[in-house]
Amino acid sequence: MSLLSLLAAALLLMPSDSVNICAHRGYWKCGDIPNEQNSLASLRMAQEYGFWGSEFDVHLTIDGVAVVHHDDTKDGLLIHTTTYKELSEKPLSNGETLPTLESYLDQGWKNPSCMLVLELKPQKGRDETNALVDYCVNALKERKLYRPDRVMFISFDLEICKRLAVEAPEFTNQYLGGELEPEILHGYGINGLDYHFIAFHKHPDWVERAHRLGMSVNVWTVDSVKEMEYLLKLGVDCITTNEPLKLRELLSR
Repeated sequence: MSLLSLLAAALLLMPSDSVNICAHRGYWKCGDIPNEQNSLASLRMAQEYGFWGSEFDVHLTIDGVAVVHHDDTKDGLLIHTTTYKELSEKPLSNGETLPTLESYLDQGWKNPSCMLVLELKPQKGRDETNALVDYCVNALKERKLYRPDRVMFISFDLEICKRLAVEAPEFTNQYLGGELEPEILHGYGINGLDYHFIAFHKHPDWVERAHRLGMSVNVWTVDSVKEMEYLLKLGVDCITTNEPLKLRELLSR
């Protein structure tokens, strides 16, 4: 192994000075207070606890309303084929109405220190994919939140990430799939990767390679201290977790 390779390997194993803490789906397990994930209450909790970011999921209804919900269905109704009115008549477990993207952005605006991480969900086809991206970009502009320092995008759908690279190139735009090397994503104009822990366990060099290209690196969803410690040594930029207080305690040691 060359001297340069040895130095690169040593740098890869050096602990990160800091890492951003992103609350998975708003962090509905915080403390002893249960909250519905992807709810306005969960976002408020993430903001109140001072986490760097809060992640949430966005779908389009059949009548073109962007709603915040993790699953494709709500109480047996497929979101993509249901109107917002029908969905809003089925409250969340905490009594809230299913949030719209606009209501989530309005709450996010109230706390400028909490990054809003929008996970755009896969859609039925290319037209629906384009409609979701365009809707989100326009909603940010209308609410004066077209700001890369306040909002970022993630998605499992490569076509969504490609579209965002064209329509909103200023924003952090991370692909969630986990199977593509950083250089491939960079070639598509995608400027970040957000992979599961397993991907970085198999390919620890992907962090350094992504950083060399100026790409940001997030990891989802990491709840084990052992895995957190491993990722800190790799130098990732952000960890999305259901256990943000556990990660905060680890970082304070």
